[in-house]
Amino acid sequence: MTRRLLVIGDALLDEDLQGRAERLCPDSAGPVVEVTEAAIRPGGAALAATLAGTDPDVEVTLVAPQSRDEAGRALRRTLPPHIRVVDWPDGGSTSVKQRVRVHDRTVVRVDRGSGPALDAPLPLPVRQLLAEADAVLVSDYGLGTTKLPELRQALTDRPRNCSLVWDPHPRGGRPLRGSRLVTPNAGEARQAVIAAGHLDEGDGLAAMTNYANDLHRRWDVAALAITMGSRGCLLSYGEPVPLVVPSPAVVDGDACGAGDMFAASVASRLALGAVIEDAITFSVATAGRFLAAGGVASVGSTGMSSAWDQRPVPTVDRDARVVATGGCFDLLHSGHLATLRAARSLGDRLVVCLNSDASVRRLKGPHRPAVPEGERRDLLLALDCVDEVIVFDEDTPERVLNQIRPQVWVKGGDYAGAVLEESRVVASWGGQTVVVPYLDGYSTTSRLRSFAPDRFAGSTP
Repeated sequence: MTRRLLVIGDALLDEDLQGRAERLCPDSAGPVVEVTEAAIRPGGAALAATLAGTDPDVEVTLVAPQSRDEAGRALRRTLPPHIRVVDWPDGGSTSVKQRVRVHDRTVVRVDRGSGPALDAPLPLPVRQLLAEADAVLVSDYGLGTTKLPELRQALTDRPRNCSLVWDPHPRGGRPLRGSRLVTPNAGEARQAVIAAGHLDEGDGLAAMTNYANDLHRRWDVAALAITMGSRGCLLSYGEPVPLVVPSPAVVDGDACGAGDMFAASVASRLALGAVIEDAITFSVATAGRFLAAGGVASVGSTGMSSAWDQRPVPTVDRDARVVATGGCFDLLHSGHLATLRAARSLGDRLVVCLNSDASVRRLKGPHRPAVPEGERRDLLLALDCVDEVIVFDEDTPERVLNQIRPQVWVKGGDYAGAVLEESRVVASWGGQTVVVPYLDGYSTTSRLRSFAPDRFAGSTP
């Protein structure tokens, strides 16, 4: 069933100028940037709505003041057609955030535009939309929209079963009392408590816990989630012991938009009926996949939808020597570990091609696997020697091998002398298939038969 999400706040136009810098200005120490590529995309609440709109289970409506200038028209063109936009004209000028980037690093940011004049009343449809919404995301970028008394009253009057998520800004409006969740980042939380007279305790985990509890009391909200970048997210209900959701390891890249992805994902999950803890856990992983897929550079591309996929986005470095191995890895044992360690020693990264539950049943019999694929994948990823796990549904991993194209394909020593179809596939791009020593005496099938001989008597080794 499709749920309704209302995104309210400040809409901006973001522009990135990518270039190279090989010399300095003759009259200063500033670099001369030769622009090689320019791209525009929605920013602020418009970006949050765009990201939320990639969730196929959520219908998104954007409510934000819109100037009629050239930048405003360009901003509207960047919005996906399936995002409903409420007409809210204003007499100001569109805020534009322009980044000049060299070697994937921002060297300067130029902001222009006065922002909305906010001289028009709240559009009439907004109260009806609030009455029908399952959740509301307030995306505050400090331009004044969230301070409007009429808007704040409309949000206060929303139905009680409509979850309110408030993504705050230091210059924006105070989060509405009774919000279900407020989502500042670590810097915003620290700045907010210091501005209120709280002692600056730094940016450690204990400090973040104190900041969260202070803001929880000060803002009088149900829960507060502080996003901490690579350290994950801290969720507080005002208690001494918070919930911390670790962030998945991702490649280093442009972090712009990760907070919007997190907030959009949380609001979407709550609209779909998730509890806060589950919404936070899902959204930390979603933000990580968003960054791994290219971050804001992927906005508007088909690759952006992969952020909502529960499966991980492969992050294999193509300059590394990639080694791959495969199997069911059902009831993980020391024989598996020996193979995996040996495989990892042959290269820089080890990718494990894991048979799905359906694939294992076809290969091993109706009572297998003993351990479902989600647990098998998690156990493999917990090993230091494993860098990536990709689940496949076929009987053999040729499709996955064509995707990752490893330099080395490894099988256990029990396959020595066997003719493998994968060998031909790997050889097609110059890769090599090898076997590694087999640790005798370890067999999943033998162990399962010893535990339950009747059930696993027909299981294939």
